[in-house]
Amino acid sequence: MDVTLQLTIDCADPAKLVTFWTEALGYVPEPAPGGHPTWRAYWADTGVPEDELTEGVGETPESIVDPDGQGPRVWFQRVPEGKTVKNRVHLDLKVGGGRGVPLPERTRRVKVKVDRLTAAGATVLRIMDEPDMDYYGVVLRDPEGNEFCVA
Repeated sequence: MDVTLQLTIDCADPAKLVTFWTEALGYVPEPAPGGHPTWRAYWADTGVPEDELTEGVGETPESIVDPDGQGPRVWFQRVPEGKTVKNRVHLDLKVGGGRGVPLPERTRRVKVKVDRLTAAGATVLRIMDEPDMDYYGVVLRDPEGNEFCVA
């Protein structure tokens, strides 16, 4: 049996998270299939009833894809409730290069990525840099409060 992995993130504003996570992951907004101008037009053309398409849904991209086709599709699903507790699953953006790279260089790489992401709307929660550890990482929140790490 074939399995395809899609990561789904609940949110209030898919367009905002599409913009943020394309920057974070180097992904691109997923275009509507078959030359349709929007996902809403695609869904309507495939027979999805209008009453299932809430106002505004599918008018702008709500998913992102890896331009190289390696990573999973990420769909930002609009939900009515806000985030209230810590994530039970989170993303780790591994940019440091692993322990084969000297700690000062890993730290520099992480800081560069964190600077880009805070400029794009993330907030820093915690820096993980214990003095006796050969490790540097940062815990952040995306614009809707979802936690993720950069290491």
